[in-house]
Amino acid sequence: MDLEEKLKILTGAAKYDVACTSSGVSRSGEKGKLGNAAAWGICHSFASDGRCISLLKVLMSNACAYDCSYCVNRRSNDLPRATLSPRELAELTIQFYRRNYIEGLFLSSGVLRNPDYTCEQMIAAIRLLRVDYKFNGYIHAKAIPGTDEKLITELGLLVDRMSVNIELPSSRSLQLLAPNKTKAHILKPMQQIKEGIQENKAALALYKASPKFVPGGQATQLIVGASPETDYSIITLSESLYKRYTLKRVFYSAYIPVQSGRNLPSVDTKPPLLREHRLYQADFLLRFYGFSAKELLSEKTPNFNTAVDPKCNWALNNMDRFPVEVNTAPQEALLRVPGIGVTGAKRIITARKTAKLDFAGLKKLNIVLKRAQYFITCGGKMLEGLKQNPEFILRGLMSEASIRRTYLPDSEQMSIFDEEEYRKCLTGQI
Repeated sequence: MDLEEKLKILTGAAKYDVACTSSGVSRSGEKGKLGNAAAWGICHSFASDGRCISLLKVLMSNACAYDCSYCVNRRSNDLPRATLSPRELAELTIQFYRRNYIEGLFLSSGVLRNPDYTCEQMIAAIRLLRVDYKFNGYIHAKAIPGTDEKLITELGLLVDRMSVNIELPSSRSLQLLAPNKTKAHILKPMQQIKEGIQENKAALALYKASPKFVPGGQATQLIVGASPETDYSIITLSESLYKRYTLKRVFYSAYIPVQSGRNLPSVDTKPPLLREHRLYQADFLLRFYGFSAKELLSEKTPNFNTAVDPKCNWALNNMDRFPVEVNTAPQEALLRVPGIGVTGAKRIITARKTAKLDFAGLKKLNIVLKRAQYFITCGGKMLEGLKQNPEFILRGLMSEASIRRTYLPDSEQMSIFDEEEYRKCLTGQI
C-alpha cells in the first residue's frame, strides 16, 4: 500500500475525533525551527483576525485491538486497514506544512497491540518532528486509556495539548459498548495530566528553562446519542470534569450510525446534531456565564428544549429575575440575560459610565435585541408592546429565530443559523 492510499484511509478514519478549538498556546517562531503555535488557535479554529487555522488530522493507525460497538474502526469491522510508521507520519506533516496546507498536527490512533505500544509509536513520530525536523508548530495528541504513566509524561513533554476521550457518559454504557475500556483507565491519565500541568507551572515559576508539560491543557470527548443518557447526565458530568480535572474543553460528538448493533441506535437514525449544538451552548454557560448544571436542567426536565437555546429556556423558567435594568445591573445579572454575551456585558458596563443607555445604544453595542428586549429595561422602561409573559416571549423568540437546517454530506455537519446567529455561535455569545 502506497503512502497516498494510507493517508486517504487514515484521514478519513480520523473524522470522528472532535477537536475544533483554540490551542491556548503562544509560541512564536524561532530561528532554525519550522512553524509556530499562536495563542489564537489551531485546528479549524477562527483567529482573532478572522482567519481559519488548519492542521493535519490523522490516525497513526486504524487497526485496533479493541472492539467498541460505536467505533467504525473496531476490531470486528471489515474495512481497509493502514498504519503509518513514525518516519512516514513525520515526513507527511512536514511536507504538508511546507506546502502551507497546515500549521499543526492532530494525532490519534487505534490501539495497536496494546496502549503502551501505540503511545510509543506516537512518541517516536512526534520526537522526529520536534528533534530531527525542528518542527515548532502546534501538536495535539490523543492519549490512549491504560497507557503507562511514564509514557504519558514523555508524550506530554512533546505536545501542546492532550486528550483522553471518555466517549460514553456512564460506566454502564462503557461496559455495554466498549468492554475493553474502564472508567478507571480513562480517569487515571486525566488525573496524571492535571497533576503534571500543576507541577510544571510550579517548576516554570522557579526555572524558566524547565521543559513545558502540555502547555495547552487537556480536553476530552463525549459521544451524544449512542447511549441512552440524558442531557442532564451529560452536562452534569461535564461540569464535574471541568472542576475535577481543570479541562480546557469538553467536546460533544453527535453519534453517526455507521453500523448496526444490538445496543446501538438504528442505522436509519439521524445524527442528533441539534442536540449536540444545545450541549455546546450549555457548555458555554457553564464555563463563561456562571451557570451550574442544576440550574439548566433537572431530573424532572432532563433534556434541553430544542425550540430555544438553554439560556432562553432558563430565563423563561425564571421570570422573577427579570426585567434587568441595563444601566444599573451588575455584570453577573447582565450575563443571565439572553442576547447579552460576555463581550456585550463588558461593553454595557463601560458605555454606561459616560452615558445613559437606551435600546438604540444597545444595538450599537451589538447586543442581540431580538432576544434581550424581552428581559431588560432601559431607564426603567421596556420596549413598547412587549409583555412579561412566558408564553408571549416564547412565541416571539420562536418567530424571530430563522432556523435553517442544511445537511452537508461531505462534512456531516449542519447549519442552523442565519448570518448573525452563525457569528454569535462562533464567538460563544449567547
